Amino acid sequence: MSAGALSPSSQLVTVFGGSGFIGRHVVRALAKRGYRIRVAVRRPDLAGHLQPLGRVGQIHAVQANLRYKTSVEQAVAGAAIVVNLVGILQETGRQTFEAVQAFGARAVAQAAAAAGARLVHVSALGADDASDSAYARTKAEAEKAVFAALPQAVVFRPSIVFGPEDQFYNRFAALARMMPVLPLAGADTKFQPVFVGDVAEAIARAVDGAVAGGRIYELGGPEVRTLRGLVEYVLKVTHRKRLILPLPFGAAHLQATVVEFLDKLTLGLMPDEFVITRDQVKLLRRDNVVSEAAVREGRTLEGLGITPNADEAIVPSYLWRFRKAGQFDTARTI
Repeated sequence: MSAGALSPSSQLVTVFGGSGFIGRHVVRALAKRGYRIRVAVRRPDLAGHLQPLGRVGQIHAVQANLRYKTSVEQAVAGAAIVVNLVGILQETGRQTFEAVQAFGARAVAQAAAAAGARLVHVSALGADDASDSAYARTKAEAEKAVFAALPQAVVFRPSIVFGPEDQFYNRFAALARMMPVLPLAGADTKFQPVFVGDVAEAIARAVDGAVAGGRIYELGGPEVRTLRGLVEYVLKVTHRKRLILPLPFGAAHLQATVVEFLDKLTLGLMPDEFVITRDQVKLLRRDNVVSEAAVREGRTLEGLGITPNADEAIVPSYLWRFRKAGQFDTARTI
């Protein structure tokens, strides 16, 4: 029987990384559809915020660590569909790119295949096995492992994802509140920010079985901007005037080297807003936008029938707290 012939309430969906930024929106979208949801996370005790997103007993958190296949297999057991959202932007301790994004994704895909479950895997724009960035290389390695185990899997590659809890707009808004000058590596690099709610809807449609498998979908918003343009937009929304200082990549690499050393020296106590790694600098060398091929072949949000939200419609609703007078700042943002 096809997934479409079954009611959502009769199907169990295991969501790896369901307590994170994208995860909570995916869980909400699946809960509204009526699916039973098993959220697989390293710390189930920190996933309590997901419970109000569904009915009593609809959402259940279990312990799983992608570095250990047994825990992955146990989290997948009995599931009809598996969603893997796990990814990291910075390596810490045993949470390395290779362990989490390559080995972990392979473990999830193999467990899903063994259980006869469908798989929805979230990667990232820029995934490339020839990249200088370990982040991008392991993302590409994960995609290959996914299709090797499940050729009909659905893979999504979003650009920068924004929303109330994002680590992009919120980060630059926080920096602008603390610093008179904003050093910026990759100021001319292009991005296509995509709203987290739109990404979650695409994933939910894939869980529904409404997205063709065996393909990679590239998810971007309606606008392409340079990194400098995005930071200028943050300053506009938060009503702050700051000097943006574009950094050559050589200087940015040196800055990242120093910051990484200081972060280790302080045992990771540096504020997240200040931390930039050498691997992230490497990522900034390439544009992060939806390809022409994806647009032509309908492997985009629009191709899935989803009209992407512009950041102007969403971002001001959560960046107001960075204004000098907060919600009472009445200056115009447009």
